[in-house]
Amino acid sequence: MEVMSYLQQFLTDFAIIMSEMSPYLLLGFFFAGLLYAFMPRQKIEQYFSGNALKSSVRASIFGIPLPLCSCGVIPTGAALYKNGASKGGTVSFLISTPQTGVDSILATFSLLGLPFAIIRPVAALITGVSGGLITSKFTTNETVKAPIEENTETHKPLGQRIKDMFRYGFVDFIQDISKWLVIGLVLAAIISVLIPNDFFNVINLPPIFQMLLILVISIPLYICATGTIPLAAVLLLKGISPGAAFVLLMAGPASNAATITMIGKVLGKKSLFTYLATIIVGALGFGLLIDYALPTEWFTEIAQQHLGHQHGEHLSWWQILSAILLSGLIINGYIQQKLSAKRNLIQPKNNIMEIKTIKVDGMTCNHCKSNVESNLEKLNFINKAEVNLATKTVELQGNNIDMDSAKQTIESLGYTPLA
Repeated sequence: MEVMSYLQQFLTDFAIIMSEMSPYLLLGFFFAGLLYAFMPRQKIEQYFSGNALKSSVRASIFGIPLPLCSCGVIPTGAALYKNGASKGGTVSFLISTPQTGVDSILATFSLLGLPFAIIRPVAALITGVSGGLITSKFTTNETVKAPIEENTETHKPLGQRIKDMFRYGFVDFIQDISKWLVIGLVLAAIISVLIPNDFFNVINLPPIFQMLLILVISIPLYICATGTIPLAAVLLLKGISPGAAFVLLMAGPASNAATITMIGKVLGKKSLFTYLATIIVGALGFGLLIDYALPTEWFTEIAQQHLGHQHGEHLSWWQILSAILLSGLIINGYIQQKLSAKRNLIQPKNNIMEIKTIKVDGMTCNHCKSNVESNLEKLNFINKAEVNLATKTVELQGNNIDMDSAKQTIESLGYTPLA
């Protein structure tokens, strides 16, 4: 009977947290699609080179609203560097982008309130610019001199752009983050059920030790900016300090084992050291600022209001409807992903061109797919490159395909060609 009670409470908390976030997530997905369809990414690449300060500021400003998940920022950053961005600009982009995004800023406001929603992008900007400047000073700004092709997307008709906007925002992007969003919601609901509300008050750890503990967990953690929000909200209810919760919000998305490996491989050890040091110092610095310089109630009242003992009673019909719609979109994303993989497997081959397949380790999302395909198709002997995320393979179509050059291109993006 007790097990059934825990299960019922888990399902209730899961549904309530999701309902609180869903309207803001849906709005964020709309803006994500808008940015994707109407922001000329080829032009952005040009802004990431040149003067150290300008490139770092530009990279952070462009990166903060972009809806790139933790895994999506890896190939995007590598591709930017390969296409002429400076090391400083690339590191600035890698630090600032995964911490935020229009979807996560709106979702932060929904569960954690305005102060957290403001400090997140401010911290992303400051740490991104700082990391870029330090990297520019202590590394040589050598870039891969690759021609930046004209952006054909700018010539798409308005109708096609609108289709791309909804396709990306409500299908592709949801496919990329839904796994980590659901994981974050599940963990938040489990913590809500199993950990007593006064847990962190009872163990009475000083805030700085709470931050260090969260930092150790967050550095290798692989979770998106949106997925950290329900975790931080529930931990606040259990008595963790607001500063420690912010460390999770900042360090969780900005660093993970895959990003660390890619930066070391593509940009070098000095850039990797600067990247990690900036995130650690920045997370602890902003955490201490929140705990010791700002009113605590700014950061605790909203979470208590939404997820406290009386949570769920104030849910409106549009929040519940938004949660149902979001659930349907997540399910549709998985269905579309499976159908796409199946179509790729049964698609007839063109016998005129040479066809070769490479097994690639490290591709996890649609941003990986897009970056691998676009960079391989810049090689003059490849007419078409097609990634199958389900099988982790890349099919190359062309004439006199140079497999060594193709593998070098894949490695330059931070992935590992296996065969």
